[in-house]
Amino acid sequence: MNNNCIVLGFVDVTIKNYLPLVDTPVRAGFPSPADDYLEAKLDLTEHLIKHPSATYYIKTMGDSMIDYGIYSGDLLVVDRSLTPKIDDIVIAAVDGELTCKCLGIIEGQHHLLAGNALYAPISLVGKQVHIWGVVIHTIHSLRK
Repeated sequence: MNNNCIVLGFVDVTIKNYLPLVDTPVRAGFPSPADDYLEAKLDLTEHLIKHPSATYYIKTMGDSMIDYGIYSGDLLVVDRSLTPKIDDIVIAAVDGELTCKCLGIIEGQHHLLAGNALYAPISLVGKQVHIWGVVIHTIHSLRK
């Protein structure tokens, strides 16, 4: 596997970090006059994570998922309580190696699919596979 992962740890819901939430949508087209609307406080853990005791963070390495918007160094939020479905992005251990891929079916058989044409699908037939969870969010920096 060319797409490695680094497990960073589990979600700690006892730590609250409220940040200001601007309760006015921002336009991605023409700018609108600035509104002074700091309406509420937002804790990203509460907003992003539905099952805290089953959720962990993991950091990606590699370029095999770029077509899904997952880049090297991104922080993934992974929920172990969800049952993986076809087209879910999952963290899987295949023959002992962790990888981040899309769960798919090719010719009636389960495969892990990369989001980069340079990487071939990984057939799961005859392999030891353990799904570590479903990726529910990805966080990546726009400024390096």
